[in-house]
Amino acid sequence: MLPFERIITIDRSSNVPIYRQIAIALINAISQGILKANAHLPSTRDLAKLLGVHRKTIVAAYEELEAQDWIVALPRKYVAVSDKIPHLKPKQWIADAIDEAPYFSFKLPFKEIETPKEKVTNSWPSISIDDGFPDVRLSPIADLLKIYRSYTSKKHIIKSVTFGTAQGSLKLREVLVTYLSETRGLNIEKENILITHGAQMSIYLAAQLLLTQGDIIVVGKPNYATATKVFEQTDATVIEVDVDECGLIVDEIQEICKERLVKAIYVIPHHHYPTTVTMSVERRIALLKLSQYYGFAIIEDDYDYDYHYASSPYLPLASSPHTGNIIYIGSFSKLLDPSIRIGFMVAPFNFIEQAVALRKLIDVGVDGYMQHAIAELIKQGELKRHIKKAKKCYFLRRDYLDALLQLHLSAYVAYVLPSGGMAMWVVLKEPTRIEQLITHPLLAIKRVDVELNAFRFGFASMNEEELEQAVLVLRTIFEEKEKKI
Repeated sequence: MLPFERIITIDRSSNVPIYRQIAIALINAISQGILKANAHLPSTRDLAKLLGVHRKTIVAAYEELEAQDWIVALPRKYVAVSDKIPHLKPKQWIADAIDEAPYFSFKLPFKEIETPKEKVTNSWPSISIDDGFPDVRLSPIADLLKIYRSYTSKKHIIKSVTFGTAQGSLKLREVLVTYLSETRGLNIEKENILITHGAQMSIYLAAQLLLTQGDIIVVGKPNYATATKVFEQTDATVIEVDVDECGLIVDEIQEICKERLVKAIYVIPHHHYPTTVTMSVERRIALLKLSQYYGFAIIEDDYDYDYHYASSPYLPLASSPHTGNIIYIGSFSKLLDPSIRIGFMVAPFNFIEQAVALRKLIDVGVDGYMQHAIAELIKQGELKRHIKKAKKCYFLRRDYLDALLQLHLSAYVAYVLPSGGMAMWVVLKEPTRIEQLITHPLLAIKRVDVELNAFRFGFASMNEEELEQAVLVLRTIFEEKEKKI
């Protein structure tokens, strides 16, 4: 309930009767949009108690408001603002022209803010295609939450999740030292790890510490668009190099390094976003050599390491011999649930120290209970068991989607079957255009690329029935367009 004792102020020294002061205050609140049409008001007894006046005073105020059609009073039921009151627009918090008084000035680093296009429909699209999410129905969320709840009643845990956790829970960092060694071959200590709110925070922290105005960072083309925006926001110069079936083209990076001083490279070696290709061993070795020769940092975003189907995944660049110039980023969101915003950054200790200090400026708290729970899930071996089960399931779903696309959409789409990951990069054949899918009311697609006429088809989160429904909806849309032509 609104704090009516703050909305209504009474001046007992005023010549205006108190009941009129109350009525005027409520009229002002309605006129300003604080009290909206049909909003219930306190009963006369409750409001009298809140304001410290006699109940008859409130009765008189309400009678005055009802006589002027500001409110509707139903005896023994409720008092509410009249539904005849027009809808008032909210207060304007940000001015269109920031130099005009009375608005304060502020920076505008995001000159072009994407606004999702509204679909011409009154209901949610029947089919939603994500860009590669895990199937939460398979995740050990129940086990995770059971551990979480158990920790909230343990005194020693309560203390450890509250204090000194800016770098992340000590328990989780200690468990990750072993886990990342066993699964990724990383030879690190707990001091080399920072726990973050997902890979996106890690990218942001790395960019803020590495890049300043005019610095050059090289990314793939196409690239993870949000990462590119993060780099651009630092006023760094972002240079794109092509991505082919073997990943980032390192020869192009070498040519850039010959002419200009490169500060950093952003690379997604496993299942590159958005194209899903995996970087070849030869190019990984070549990139490491270039990094050592020219002295640039490598931001290795390994968000999708665990799901590799054709063979075992290549070890990360960070597990290879290097001179400490790699910032390795991973996340649990792609393993368990997109809503579990916990990731990690692995880097030299002095870099982690600065990242922790910067993180404190923007995010002083962490979910210590969840970090402890994930640590226990790893320690018990439950996470490995889940990955093994999910990997088998996603492998089958990838192949099932492949068969569906070949059967129903071969005339409209082209793609390369990814060796791993949770999504396919689907390119539309001309004259079919991606705009047909963007604007269609039956369909919502998370990641599309208008320039490349392509989209990511996340298959991991869908069972066979859901995959078939999605493909059939796509076929219907394409066939409708053909008939119009």
